[in-house]
Amino acid sequence: MFDRLEGILTRYREIEQELMDPNIVNDKEKYKKLMKEQADISDIVEKYLEYKEVQKTIEDSLTILDEESDEELRELAREELSKSKQRIGVIEDELKVLLLPKDPNDEKNVIVEIRAGAGGDEAALFAAELYRMYVMYAERNNWKIDMMNLNENGIGGFKEVIFMINGKGAYSKLKYESGVHRVQRVPVTESGGRIHTSTATVAIMPEADEVDVEIDLNDCKFDVFRSSGHGGQSVNTTDSAVRLTHIPTGIVVTCQDEKSQLKNKEKAIKILRSRLYELELEKARNAEAEARKSQIGTGDRSEKIRTYNFPQGRVTDHRIKLTLHQLDDVLNGNLDEIIDHLIAADQAAKLSMMQEEK
Repeated sequence: MFDRLEGILTRYREIEQELMDPNIVNDKEKYKKLMKEQADISDIVEKYLEYKEVQKTIEDSLTILDEESDEELRELAREELSKSKQRIGVIEDELKVLLLPKDPNDEKNVIVEIRAGAGGDEAALFAAELYRMYVMYAERNNWKIDMMNLNENGIGGFKEVIFMINGKGAYSKLKYESGVHRVQRVPVTESGGRIHTSTATVAIMPEADEVDVEIDLNDCKFDVFRSSGHGGQSVNTTDSAVRLTHIPTGIVVTCQDEKSQLKNKEKAIKILRSRLYELELEKARNAEAEARKSQIGTGDRSEKIRTYNFPQGRVTDHRIKLTLHQLDDVLNGNLDEIIDHLIAADQAAKLSMMQEEK
């Protein structure tokens, strides 16, 4: 590990020198590439330099204990040695996590698809609440929301909603949200006061660039129609809604949120590109799963991942067996505690696999 860390530190210092070269400063493409490489390893370098500093403190403390006779100095050295030994163990663990292979999609924007599952109108109402939860979480992170398609049910629920979250690191945080979300409560539509269980599915897909997925428009069939919606305001008088069918895969994307047919077409292609990219990622994950089982799901839409229980005010994430009695906070977008636990569990699983492979 330390040979690798020394190599990273050496490379970081090389980049620093290169960035001061006027020829590189004037080459925008190369300069941008070097800046990104520097940013990618800066956290590792900073933590490794802290490690070296604490290691030096340990060595100095041991020297004082070996050579000094002044008891007051020796006592200070013993205290410093004890604190530094504890700290260096923590730093080593942090370095191991920082050295884990990074998901190349972590910094990307995400396309989120939420669909009502079992439970009729109640499932649609729950889907709308999940949408609100993610919007509020995005606002907490200063990310922007771009609505792509919405299919309402007439009583405030969503049969389907597709939207993009634009923000640095959005995928790294939200990729664990894919799967079946379950709600247990007395529905607004239920007069008998019985607790019902309903579901909604969430799919989180990294935004795919043209370099990630190339789409041949000859493989696509476009149909246009008049958009419809409840309340009248979203109903257009022109054929601006777009239905895109990708013939090779059978994927169908509908976009009617924009009043412009061209904009709806652009959004439909963006959604299709991300769905095709997600299919490729899923194939890669399945191939990897044959060799080793991942403990934290990040893509299986059929996996029941979380239950929101209203009578008891609790939220349970089944993958990591985490239960929080903070239902209102979570539904108001306070997802940090759950996501931090999921990230920690995923990192622990990867570290464990690395140890097994040694």
